[in-house]
Amino acid sequence: MDLSQKSSENVEFMIEQIKEKLRVVNVGAIKPSHFDGDMYEELRDIYEMVERKNNFSPREMQAIVEELGNLRKQ
Repeated sequence: MDLSQKSSENVEFMIEQIKEKLRVVNVGAIKPSHFDGDMYEELRDIYEMVERKNNFSPREMQAIVEELGNLRKQ
């Protein structure tokens, strides 16, 4: 998948991968439709950071979810 291109498919892929890796319990809280292209680079940065790590502390998971919340469409 070429994540260098902004697309709704890439946003959906990254969000789903982040949720899976973090084992998000409330999957409805983070939906691809909550994000738009304006925040694509920030979302990609979060995705790449999540993909590099194997384990997350509860504090790290909370920070990531909070950052995703900050990127949501208003």
